[in-house]
Amino acid sequence: MSDDITREDIAQMEADVDAVMKKYDRESNVRIWEGTPAVIVRWLSALFSVYCIYVTLFSTAMPEIRLNVFLGLILILGYLHYPIRKASGEIKPGLPDSLSVPLTLDTTPRVNSIPFYDIIFMLAGAIPFFYFALNAESIIKLALRVTSPRNPNYHMMLTLAVLAILSAMELCRRCVGIPILCVVGALMFYAFSTVRFGKVIYDLFYSTGDGLRSTPIEVCAKYIVVFIIFGAFLERTGISTFFINLANAVAGASAGGPAKVAVISSALCGMVSGSSVGNTVTTGSVTIPMMKRTGYKPEFAGAVEAAASTGGQIMPPIMGAAAFLMAEYMGIPYSQVALKAILPAVLYFTGIYIAVHLEAKKLGLKGIPKSELPRLISLLPKIYLLLPLVILVVMVSMNIYTMQFSAAIAIGFAILVGLMNKDERITPRKIIDALEAGGRGTITVAVACAMAGLVAGCITSTGLASELITMVVNVSGGHAFIALVLTMMCCVILGMGVPTTANYCIMAATCAPILMAPAIGIEKICAHFFVFYFGIVADITPPVALAAYAGSAIAKAPPMRTAFNATKLAIGAFIVPYIFAFTPAMLFENVQPIITIAGAGPVLTNVLVACEIALICGTALLGIFGVAAALNGYLYTPMNIILRVMICAGGLSMLVPGIVSDLVGLMLVGFVFTVQYMKGRASPAA
Repeated sequence: MSDDITREDIAQMEADVDAVMKKYDRESNVRIWEGTPAVIVRWLSALFSVYCIYVTLFSTAMPEIRLNVFLGLILILGYLHYPIRKASGEIKPGLPDSLSVPLTLDTTPRVNSIPFYDIIFMLAGAIPFFYFALNAESIIKLALRVTSPRNPNYHMMLTLAVLAILSAMELCRRCVGIPILCVVGALMFYAFSTVRFGKVIYDLFYSTGDGLRSTPIEVCAKYIVVFIIFGAFLERTGISTFFINLANAVAGASAGGPAKVAVISSALCGMVSGSSVGNTVTTGSVTIPMMKRTGYKPEFAGAVEAAASTGGQIMPPIMGAAAFLMAEYMGIPYSQVALKAILPAVLYFTGIYIAVHLEAKKLGLKGIPKSELPRLISLLPKIYLLLPLVILVVMVSMNIYTMQFSAAIAIGFAILVGLMNKDERITPRKIIDALEAGGRGTITVAVACAMAGLVAGCITSTGLASELITMVVNVSGGHAFIALVLTMMCCVILGMGVPTTANYCIMAATCAPILMAPAIGIEKICAHFFVFYFGIVADITPPVALAAYAGSAIAKAPPMRTAFNATKLAIGAFIVPYIFAFTPAMLFENVQPIITIAGAGPVLTNVLVACEIALICGTALLGIFGVAAALNGYLYTPMNIILRVMICAGGLSMLVPGIVSDLVGLMLVGFVFTVQYMKGRASPAA
């Protein structure tokens, strides 16, 4: 076959990518609309985005009105987009690896079809929310009496609430998945078996602070929606192409260049996309075949992309939209959340980058010829594509404007930047596309946040939180490390197959309070970051490693082997949370001056604190280098088990902030590095 890729090849590649997305990402399994119905659904989604922007910027309506209308519209759009089950079909071979992903789905979905029962589900779920919005004041005045048998409308109010909850849960099954429903269902069963039925229904549906309208959906409607729309506009400016070209220019020519390109581009694209599976498929369709042609094993290539794409969810400043929820739960400004996330994110991606570099050296792999790569200087004229992100970060960091207003201004700059980009110029059609994509992308996040609200409502209604804390404290014997291990296991299990935002909401409601209990003693910020990280890595942790499975489909590799490779590459995400749980300085929390000088003024004290932060960052980077080298088993030459244990111990020591641990780690890592360097120089093969 010729190396020239025709339009038919590109169309086939796009179809293959879409097939893998539908196989591993529920958000991609949508109804097929054509003609007039497609125009109607498209404009409904776009108008919903406009409505959300308007409400979050200008509405003064009470939350009970605003959030009920939001949830009612979400249910209408949700059932218009998501069918009751995936399109059935069989797997058939696709194009060769050099051109496309290896699998496509042979499906025959029905066009312009929405069964009568879906219309019933949609109306039965949406009407109760709109009814609540229209009668919000009277329902609030009734308080608990709204679900009391003494209320003349008792049966109607219960029926409306039950229909709304069940309809939302069914939509969650369609667009999010079953794992989160298992958690919700188990907690609801427990709640109904221990608390009065009417009280539980009130807490889940009519309460003003718990259940469906609790913190997750409030933050979703207030902040996250606007940032999802911003991300949709940003993608249409051509920034993803710029990120990939930038990564190629920076690292493409070095040893194992395509893998390093995957790490850099996935980190940059992943923070905007907010979906580890989506990012794995979209960037992986380009990077994984390149890695395989370079000489990486298929399971390693798929694992690199999956691990890097998953890491996009922890990459500041956007962090897959979870940063806004974290700010709300922890009670600190969003800019501080993004700042505290910098070092752990850098360590995560540095670990993966070092691992792929050492793997390339071990296998003797080369990079991409420089003649085939874009020059860095040629990308400088496109640097203006970063302007919307820069404007967003600056405005949010200044704390002068609200986050939603800053995002709205950034959307305006994204449109302006898109008009300037001659290669992918934004047009009125693309603006409508972005609004439509923003509205469609909001559905999954909003439904997942609603389910997280049900989780929080059940826990509040039953007082289960205190029982969970007591149980973990008793099992761990009050030892913080054992409690952290138990919490990690809960986070990984509960986070399997759950989107980023809902994932964190569930962890913040169930697991973070356990760590913050006085008997365990983990600080609030550290506890929330801990559960957030381990919820995220569920996407690459066997057995339900959706991002790794998507990467394996593109790489044509065994799924479980790909998942285990991704877990090994992402080792930083399994180690670093334990470090900052015990030493908050890694999150730039409670940082003490590197040395204490009596009578030091504020300027000198700040300089000493800055030196301590620099020392923490430097030693942590050396530490993650030691751990990555130990796992790979290669530095300049293959390492025996003794050297691997020594450099691993040294790396772990340097990850723990402290003069003694840093010196011990530096000696161990330095010794192994020197031995390997001398051995490498003496070896002709090196």
